[in-house]
Amino acid sequence: MRAVAGGPPSAAPYKDPVRPGSTPTTGTGQPRNLGRVNRLPDRRRARVLPENPLRAAIGMLVFLAVLYAVQLLNASLPGVQPLSTYGILPRRVDGLDGILFAPLLHASWAHLISNTLPLLVLGWLVLAGGARQFTAVTATVWLIAGLGTWLVGSGGGGVHIGASSLVFGWMVFLLLRGFLLRSIGQILVAVVLFFYWGSMLWGVLPGQPGISWEGHLFGACGGLLAAWLVARAAPPRPSAGSAGKLAA
Repeated sequence: MRAVAGGPPSAAPYKDPVRPGSTPTTGTGQPRNLGRVNRLPDRRRARVLPENPLRAAIGMLVFLAVLYAVQLLNASLPGVQPLSTYGILPRRVDGLDGILFAPLLHASWAHLISNTLPLLVLGWLVLAGGARQFTAVTATVWLIAGLGTWLVGSGGGGVHIGASSLVFGWMVFLLLRGFLLRSIGQILVAVVLFFYWGSMLWGVLPGQPGISWEGHLFGACGGLLAAWLVARAAPPRPSAGSAGKLAA
């Protein structure tokens, strides 16, 4: 090092080399912040249950209360289930508005009661993705089920009604979501649901008189589409060999 006339030799600050296993330091000897070392941008942990289970349960109970209120009104009006005429009338222009109303209408109290538990449980599980995702998934199932039923549903003056299209859509969404997002927890939920309610999927096939298998089928198609869209919108996983960024 060269000396400068009129003063002591200048000394550059010494920096310790970073050795394997040691803590890097700055020029002042202070340890460098390693808070972000190797923290890769990753997919947010896929939730299995709603973040606020009680709030999600209350939300589903409110939805069911709306269905029961509609059925009470339907049963109270003169005539035989007069509101049911607002269901889906396949390939008829005056039956298009049924796409919006059909999931809210039921042919009888027994019809509604049979849908109650699946709606409560499956809807509650779908809320694990948050209210916005729940709304998007439900809207997708609602519209696909309604449009599909209107296009190919059996005619003959029959009206297609019932929230079972939502049940099938939510069920298929929950069965596929974990596999598409590669979430172990959600896959386990799918396995449990399949063993408990998997037999309902036979309802997408024709053969049961008085049952809108078209609504079931296209509700399931809506659930499949919703699961694919949710997985597509999720951030990609980083590759295993990607390097993290060291915070300064």
